[in-house]
Amino acid sequence: MLVILACLAILGVIWSLISGAVKVNPVEIAKILVGMKGDNYEIIWNIRLPRTIVAVLVGVSLSVSGALLQGVMRNSMADPHIIGVSSGAGLFGIGVLILFPTYAYLLTPIAFLGAMGAAIMIYMLAWQGGANPLRVILAGVAVSALLNSGISALLTFYSDRVGGALLFLVGGLSARSWPHVEILLPYTLGGTLLALLGSQRMNIMGLGDIQAKALGMRVEANKLYFTAIATLLAASAVSIVGLLGFVGMLVPHAARLLIGSDYRWMLPACVLLGIAVMTISDIVSRLILAPIELPVGIVMGVLGAPFFLYLLRKKGI
Repeated sequence: MLVILACLAILGVIWSLISGAVKVNPVEIAKILVGMKGDNYEIIWNIRLPRTIVAVLVGVSLSVSGALLQGVMRNSMADPHIIGVSSGAGLFGIGVLILFPTYAYLLTPIAFLGAMGAAIMIYMLAWQGGANPLRVILAGVAVSALLNSGISALLTFYSDRVGGALLFLVGGLSARSWPHVEILLPYTLGGTLLALLGSQRMNIMGLGDIQAKALGMRVEANKLYFTAIATLLAASAVSIVGLLGFVGMLVPHAARLLIGSDYRWMLPACVLLGIAVMTISDIVSRLILAPIELPVGIVMGVLGAPFFLYLLRKKGI
């Protein structure tokens, strides 16, 4: 199954490089990637390639983040966007873009602070002798609504500065370039590596708090650790592409159905499936109304909202 998912991820990347207003055949792309300049060198090297790499990194970050949050909260509906973590990153991120644009280079660490603050707030609101998964979702929805109100207030009071924040609200990959790759790459690689190294501990946490404590695990410390990794991954992705929803819910759930709940296998599956979903969604956003380009966040919303309703119905909530 991992081999199949790897092939799907590679197909998504190649298709992303080929597709667009100008059709470029795979042979020419291969030549450009090894350093041979051609007629479409600028299109591939400076436009499509960095955009595709950003799509890959964002897909990995949000998918792994969602998988960790679902494991920590033991709820398959947990997602950085739905439970409010992305909204915390979004509020701080938009605050920087609108109020302090000269500090835009600090967007990722500031977005992380917002995401971590939202996660802690949700956990505190949901705590009642333990964090019940349903209370976490409900607290997350409430916190998300509160933070989104803050975003709306900023956009209302500073309407003359909204231009750069509009795409941030929807989530998009348009005009993403090599500097964005350089910003996102270390966060994605570092966070994903830490998640993979902790996969066995995630499996133990899946047994439940009582069993995990009986095995000698410091449950709350590990929950905080993995929540921090998840929020770092989500915040780094949000700081680059904006409030992109549902990737962190849809991909881990699909990976769990295909691979099972063992995090040693599920996390690599999330990485590969996240790449495939993100690149293919970006292709759809570029081609469905060509030459007009939709923000990829709209495509993910169309895919993710019915899936979320399906999970709600399946759980009988």
